[in-house]
Amino acid sequence: MLQDKKSLIIKNAAAAQGFSYCGIAPVQQLDEDARRLEQWLSKGMHGGMQYMENYFDLRIDPTKLVPGAQSVITLLMNYFPQQQQEQDGRPKISKYAYGNDYHHIIRNKLNSLLVDVKKNIGDINGRGFVDSAPVLERTWAQKTGLGWIGKNGNLINKQQGSFFFIATLIVDITLEYDAPFTKDFCGSCTRCIDSCPTGAILPGKVVDGSKCISYYTIELKEALIPADMQGKFDNWMFGCDTCQDVCPWNRFSQPAKEDGFAPIPAILNFTANDWEELTEEAFKKIFQHSPLKRSKYAGIKRNLQFIKTTGSPSGSGA
Repeated sequence: MLQDKKSLIIKNAAAAQGFSYCGIAPVQQLDEDARRLEQWLSKGMHGGMQYMENYFDLRIDPTKLVPGAQSVITLLMNYFPQQQQEQDGRPKISKYAYGNDYHHIIRNKLNSLLVDVKKNIGDINGRGFVDSAPVLERTWAQKTGLGWIGKNGNLINKQQGSFFFIATLIVDITLEYDAPFTKDFCGSCTRCIDSCPTGAILPGKVVDGSKCISYYTIELKEALIPADMQGKFDNWMFGCDTCQDVCPWNRFSQPAKEDGFAPIPAILNFTANDWEELTEEAFKKIFQHSPLKRSKYAGIKRNLQFIKTTGSPSGSGA
């Protein structure tokens, strides 16, 4: 009963911080995921993301991140925007990057959540993570009962789809645990596979990161995008949402309530010409709190030039 009460305290505190869903699972070593990750890395599907090879043991064993860890708490935060870009030929931006950088917003909420939990439960040792450490967030989200891994590699929640940020809180106390999500509701649907502009989504829930538009427009640090990608970007300048936009489960997506994720006006209002004429000084000012900073001004200009020069094949995209 005490564990039930502690879990309820945590879930109520998570809801108060604005998290959409909260699930809890016992700590375990992720041996199956370790095998899949090794195979994925060995095939070079991480492209130039060499950091994916680092801290392998930390990815599969939470106790190496939090000594004495007993429980993994997974939190989902909705980011589906109230308004979206016009589909009129302007450069497209992934919806997760419409507002302010989610790392800062969610990290602050995780810190506040941990403070609240300690206040109501007692002195516990814990750490929160949001894309900042080697944590297999989607696996833990499934193990905490929040959804299943779709064919596009994203976590899909049956109630609201996949437009969620995933955060993880690892703590050293035993709690009441949620049942893992064991069903797969993708069925025979292959819309994400069929619609991927670059063919990055493979059978078996494997995504070749080295072919993903998000990889090229965000992670790739080289000055030039490979020529064999010409004509395949479907006008995506930063990230890509195609596999989520075509997913039937995202018809249940609901507008996010977090003010920090509200679209920056320029994201909705900029035309192709506005992006062309954007100076570095203006970029740094307008997007100072935006995820677009990750590509930097030079990266945005590179991406813009690439999609302008190569165009897109007819009938591609969502």
